[in-house]
Amino acid sequence: MLVPAVALAQRQPASPDQRIERLERQVEQMQRQVFPRGRPADTAGFAGEPAATQSSVASLDQRLDAVERQMADMLRQTEENGNRLQTIAGDLAKLRSDQEQRINALEQRIAQPVTVVPVGPTTTEPVTKPTTTKPPTTKPPKTSATTTLVPSTSSSGALTPAGDPGEDAYTEGFKLWEAGNFDQAITSLRAFTAAYPKHRRVSYANNLIGRSLLSKGQARPAAEAFLANYRANPGGERAPDSLLYLGQALMQLGQAPQACKAYQELDAVYGAKIRPDLKKLEADAKTQAQCT
Repeated sequence: MLVPAVALAQRQPASPDQRIERLERQVEQMQRQVFPRGRPADTAGFAGEPAATQSSVASLDQRLDAVERQMADMLRQTEENGNRLQTIAGDLAKLRSDQEQRINALEQRIAQPVTVVPVGPTTTEPVTKPTTTKPPTTKPPKTSATTTLVPSTSSSGALTPAGDPGEDAYTEGFKLWEAGNFDQAITSLRAFTAAYPKHRRVSYANNLIGRSLLSKGQARPAAEAFLANYRANPGGERAPDSLLYLGQALMQLGQAPQACKAYQELDAVYGAKIRPDLKKLEADAKTQAQCT
């Protein structure tokens, strides 16, 4: 009776836990036979999920390595770009500082008063006093003081008749310029040129407007005034003077080569007609500009 009881006990069905453990051992034995180098993936062998092969794992590792290298390259490039941006920002700051210093230096040079040797108001700029006590038919006497006020470059060589309102208007502006009242002189001379555009003193007035601006330290407007006076009336009596002072205004603007071109234009257009005093000023100006 003992033997049948033992056999009966052995034939009893195993519990579910025992069956699961037995199945797991069988699966592990099968996986060791199929994958002798080790199981490539935890999902291998389950339904609906294909088993991973050794080649797929190797390919995945290679792709991961490539991604890591690309990430490293991107980080390196980002750091290099950051360094470049810092360098560029430093260069820009330095360039901005240099430009501000140069601009400040130019502004200081422009603001400095210009030392211009006057041509001589008693010999180059006419100052004719109107005669109001004598009848209009009586001409003023030609005194030595009056004759010295007539410029040597006058086309006719005749004295200006007394009582000329245009001459009086110009004389008023000239006296203001001679006294150093440059703003008032500019206003008076511009009013004269507007009222008497055909007067022979217009060339004088426009030249004095430029010289007043130059004396105020406004080199650029002065250069424009000199150039306009020369171009508007090249045959004017003060057109050569405007070319000379145009060169001086350009020197104040730091444009020595352009100043030399203005002096070359003066020699080419007027040549031997240039007054001796103006010729001397031109020689000094060329030396200052280092014209070849």
